[in-house]
Amino acid sequence: MAALARQHKAYLYAAAAVLIWSTVASAFKLSLRHLSTFQLLLWADVVSILCLFGVLVWQKKLRLLLDYRRPALLRAAALGVLNPFLYYVILFAAYDLLPAQEAQPLNYTWAITLSLLSIPLLKQRLGLREILAIFISYFGVVVISTHGRLLALEFSNGLGVFLALASTVIWALYWIYNTRDKKDPVAGLFLNFVFGFPFILAACLIFSDPFPHTLHGFIGALYVGVFEMGITFVFWLNALKLTRSTARVSTLIFFSPFLSLVFIRIFVGEAIRLSTVIGLIFIIAGSVLQQTGKLQKIN
Repeated sequence: MAALARQHKAYLYAAAAVLIWSTVASAFKLSLRHLSTFQLLLWADVVSILCLFGVLVWQKKLRLLLDYRRPALLRAAALGVLNPFLYYVILFAAYDLLPAQEAQPLNYTWAITLSLLSIPLLKQRLGLREILAIFISYFGVVVISTHGRLLALEFSNGLGVFLALASTVIWALYWIYNTRDKKDPVAGLFLNFVFGFPFILAACLIFSDPFPHTLHGFIGALYVGVFEMGITFVFWLNALKLTRSTARVSTLIFFSPFLSLVFIRIFVGEAIRLSTVIGLIFIIAGSVLQQTGKLQKIN
């Protein structure tokens, strides 16, 4: 009974994470109607720092921050430049240029980017299954980016597509270098967001006005800070910790991008294109195929 209760709890945490992550594309797009990319990132980062600090207090892990020595702090600072600073600056810029229904699936190719970067950085090589997965996923990218006009190869917004794909490189680099960090993940994420704050503030002061001019904008930043950058990550970690099968819980994440399209239609008002759905199916199919394969280390 205890094992069943743990598994049930794991599913609840995972379902909550998937549901919340499905709303953030809409939250990004709606917030960017009232805020610049730098304003949204600045205030979302402030909120996420407070949120993660509260989680550390609630979990009685605040003392873990005292275990960080100079090398670990420098590492956390470097990772903070990648995420939240560079990653969200690039991602929000992509959302500013593209419809949410395009930016969200393109950003979802980060798992494929992770496989590609694992070759030079983790000394891994790809099997035929992973190579096929890459081609399938990036075919989906082309379908979405060209609105299905494959032969014309005319991208709806070339810069936006480039930024959305570039964000996956930053995200993949962050997780590759983060795998070497054996510290508590919530404490590490908290420090990343703390160290990223000065860079975000400086960029906001240079390129934008740091203060939102509308209540709607601040509410959007609050939502993004709490849910995209804050407690949802903790929900997902709890799900993985409680489950008897990581693979069983992880498959739930593939519902997120499709559910996200529903929220984009309802809240953002975008008419979802058939090419978006078809392209997303290819991206997810590639991701599933890639996850079922095994990266092999070079001897």
